[in-house]
Order: sequence, then structure tokens, then C-alpha cells
Amino acid sequence: MSVPSPAGPPTVVALRALGLGDLLTAVPALRGLRRAYPGHRLLLAAPEALRPAVAATGAVDGLLPVAAPGRAVPPRVPWTGAPPACAVDLHGCGPESAAPLRALRPRRLLAYAAADGPAWHETEHERARWCRLLVHHGIPADPDDLRIAPPPVPSPAPGAVVLHPGADAGARRWPAERFAAVGRDLRAAGRTVVVTGGPSERALAHRVADAAGLPATAVLAGVPFPTLMALVAGARAVVVGDTGIAHLATALGTPSVVLFGPVSPALWGPPGLPRHRVLWHPGAGPVTARPGDAHGAEPDPRLLRITPPEVMAALDALDAAAAGRQPT
Repeated sequence: MSVPSPAGPPTVVALRALGLGDLLTAVPALRGLRRAYPGHRLLLAAPEALRPAVAATGAVDGLLPVAAPGRAVPPRVPWTGAPPACAVDLHGCGPESAAPLRALRPRRLLAYAAADGPAWHETEHERARWCRLLVHHGIPADPDDLRIAPPPVPSPAPGAVVLHPGADAGARRWPAERFAAVGRDLRAAGRTVVVTGGPSERALAHRVADAAGLPATAVLAGVPFPTLMALVAGARAVVVGDTGIAHLATALGTPSVVLFGPVSPALWGPPGLPRHRVLWHPGAGPVTARPGDAHGAEPDPRLLRITPPEVMAALDALDAAAAGRQPT
């Protein structure tokens, strides 16, 4: 289904047909586009499931729903109006992701695959990557311009520590029993704990909660995005793997402990601020940015080197930083 052109200002179309974390890491670039084209309507081609999250960023004017299996490139962007003033490939580095934008006949195309595009750097942080694309073309963009406003709804569990055991791939999924061990220790320390997950992760969330001795009411899996966003915004801290919820915590300024395995935090990690703690054990030998398979089925060995006591120590460090004291 194509989206017809409304009467009104000219358009700018950006393509980012990926997941929640991918969307949030593109927010700084989208804001750069917004400032560069103040009289234009900025549209983002992204999956329909991200519509609430796209709206929550406040970075674009509308969504052009696109779909493709996995992380593939959608075959077309559903826009039938006048050619955009500018089309921007925030999806990939090859001609495949630029092709559906070229088909719109934009007056200007910004893409790594374009003849006038910059060189692609494999070891670049995702936020910096897309801002550099714009800067190369004379459009200022700040990778640290990533914060979004909390939703105007109350948290269902204000002040809770949020455990998010799920991930799209097993390689980035810390074992459920280790999340449960952290939950037990937090409960013993008198902390409020909730367990989150997507609609397909309810069973996993309940398994973690049961093993941690938490009531069924502590499971908030499959909740609407505004509720999830309010929960993260009002959390004491979030413990999470390298997933979209980690980027949501970053965007909302919520303290987080993020567990990395197959991919270096130098590519996808939070900013180096006291409210974020990154745990990663790349092992002996040369350290590479992608030492494992981010989409593998089994937990990555580097992820398995992280222990529950380390996570508890990181949470204590967050509490200490917030209170201005030394961690125990």
C-alpha cells in the first residue's frame, strides 16, 4: 500500500527499517535533518510496529510503513507524491538500501553507497555513523543529541529495578537463571523488581520472576509501548543485554547496566556517563569490534563471562554515583 502525498510542504524521506534500538540510535541524525530542512515534512520509512516509538522520539512528522524479513532491505518505500527534496539512507551501506530511495527520484540522495558518499567505517559507533553521513554533506548532527522526553503517563512501578532478559538472538541473551539470581539478591536487599519482555517473551519473563521469588504481578511483558516507556523512564535502573530496551534507557536518561557479548560496546554501547555501566569480557588476545555472531542462537562466550555478582556490583556503583558515595 502506498502513502499518497498530502497537500503541503515538500518532503524529506529517511529509511531505517530495523528495530527499536536502531531507531533510537538514528535519532541524532534525524534531528540533524529536521534542523536542516525546517520547512519540510520529515517522514521515516520504518516497520509499522515501531509507530508508537517513532512518535515518541518527536524527531519526525510521520511514518511510511515498510516491511522485510529480518534485517533485510524493504523492496520499496510507499510514497507516491512528488519527488522528495532529500532522501537519506540510514539503513545500510550498500546499493540495496539506497535503491528504494533512488526509486523516489529525490532531488538529493544522501547515502554511503552514493557516488558522493563518505567512506564506511566498520568500527564506528552507530550513532556517530549516521551523523557523519550528514556532516559529510554539510548538515550538522550531534551523536549525543539522543535524549527523548518521558511519556505523559505514570510508571506502573516507579523506582523499580527493571530486568529485561530477552533479546532478538540467543547470542545476546544472558541466561535466565542469572537474571533470576540478580532478582533474588535485589529482592533480599528490599528493592522493587519487575521483569519485562516483548509479547513473545512472556514465558521467559515469568520463568525469571518465578526463579527469583517474585510475584506474577512483577512481570510486565508485552505491555503497550507507552507503558514500557513510562516504566523505563521511572526506573531506579535497568539491567539488560544489547537490545532495544538498553537504548531506550539511554534515550530516557535512566541508569542502566548493559551486558555485551558478541559485539563491542564501542559500536552499540551507551554514552560514557556515570549513570551507565557496561559489562564486557572480550577475553585474551586482540580485541575486535565484532568478535562473535550477534545473531547466533547460543549465548556468546563473552556474555557468559559476566556473573550475577558483577551485575550487583555495577548496580551498587550506580546507587553510589547517584548518592555521591564510593561503591561498596
